[in-house]
Amino acid sequence: MAFRPCIDLRNGRVVQIVGGTLGEAETVVNHVSERSAGEFAKLYRQDGLRGGHVIMLGPGNEAAALEALREYSNGLQVGGGITPDNAYAYLEAGASHVIVTSYLFPDNTLSLSRLRAMEHAVGRDRLVIDISCRLLPDGSYYVATNRWQTITDIALDADLLQFLGRSCIELLVHAADVEGKCQGIDERLVTLLGQWATVPITYAGGAKSIDDIHRVDQLSHGKVDLTIGSALDIFGGALVKYEDAARLGRR
Repeated sequence: MAFRPCIDLRNGRVVQIVGGTLGEAETVVNHVSERSAGEFAKLYRQDGLRGGHVIMLGPGNEAAALEALREYSNGLQVGGGITPDNAYAYLEAGASHVIVTSYLFPDNTLSLSRLRAMEHAVGRDRLVIDISCRLLPDGSYYVATNRWQTITDIALDADLLQFLGRSCIELLVHAADVEGKCQGIDERLVTLLGQWATVPITYAGGAKSIDDIHRVDQLSHGKVDLTIGSALDIFGGALVKYEDAARLGRR
């Protein structure tokens, strides 16, 4: 069990948003921080929190992401617009791993050639795959890309996790329907991820209390870590104290 920190970037600023609204005409922004990406990275470094992710939500965030990576070299993962052409540059800039998502799913389906290209570019041990998802009316989960607005033809299930786990060291799963709402985690999804996991998984979406860290650990039998964003006081939230979460940042 571990708490994983995050730095979400939009227009060069550290933000927290309601994930399902990203890309819509009126993206719901919960918080825009006055602190820089580098300041958050320094905080996480000082507290010994490893495995956090820096996510670039659209263009114009490269400089802020690089600032964070320089501040906490080899302590943060980076994602958002990652391709084989730019991935290694982020590793050289200080990222411990790169996170890839939309690049792997052109035309709403999984591209095996692109998956192999990413694995070749950085190696399995430094590749994290984001399989963020949406819940469909029939109760199934499907991978969502393009800032969570495009639902692909790929079901999130045991077969997918087993297959992708052969090409990456870790998976990141945003539950886009509850992301940023602070109304509770998707317990069913967390349970399924624990059952299906073949590599470490970090879950993000809906966390509203410090007890959610323990709940995720219980539901997943210790196979899933948790990111908390909008609920944290350092991001303007009033539900979780960062200091409490940071104490659970190490396994």
